[in-house]
Amino acid sequence: MNTLNIYNSNRDKDIHLDTNSITKIKICGLTSPAEARYLNENHVDFAGMVLFFPKSKRNISIEQAKDIMAALDASIKRVAVVVSPSIEQIRQIEAAGFDYVQIHGEIPETETEAEAAIAIPILKAFNVSDMGSYEKYHNDSRIAGYVFDAIEPGSGKTFDWKLVDNIPRDEKLLLLAGGLNPDNVRMAIEAVHPDGVDVSSGVENDDKAGKNPEKIHDFVAAVKS
Repeated sequence: MNTLNIYNSNRDKDIHLDTNSITKIKICGLTSPAEARYLNENHVDFAGMVLFFPKSKRNISIEQAKDIMAALDASIKRVAVVVSPSIEQIRQIEAAGFDYVQIHGEIPETETEAEAAIAIPILKAFNVSDMGSYEKYHNDSRIAGYVFDAIEPGSGKTFDWKLVDNIPRDEKLLLLAGGLNPDNVRMAIEAVHPDGVDVSSGVENDDKAGKNPEKIHDFVAAVKS
């Protein structure tokens, strides 16, 4: 097993990420502890929760997120999913006990280097419209990995996976998102060879109200097939 060491000079510590060859699985947009149990049963790697973004139907409060995290197996990494968060929101995420913060949009800017220190690794999200900004974050030591998504994150729409071919691979995690489901995830893995796959709407009930345990099981089975 290979590990990735990311040094964050502000925090004077190493961050160790497991980067073995097995495709990792992230189920995003959890809204209840019951859904956490579906993840436990299928032994996924990451659980994502949308915070501070009321436009999303999957948006939950920090308190709700804590209840979900308490229901997750210890082996599953907790990911806070946010859009251009403030540093105050980052501090709440850290205090809640998340393992990662997934940031869409801008990473918060602060006035001093000490304030800029983020205690947990960042997964920087990109979509089809802003993949050109990848180079801006490529050498940022705070970034533990990337999530490549469709132009409308959470919409259930795919994008041209060939666009990822133009992204230089490095030692950081590469997670593929955007319209993945049990029927197409194996094709996506074979096309892109990501470190992991990220799904939300593709494992929801047909009425989009909450996660579907059978779809989660089928998605995980397809990834591991």
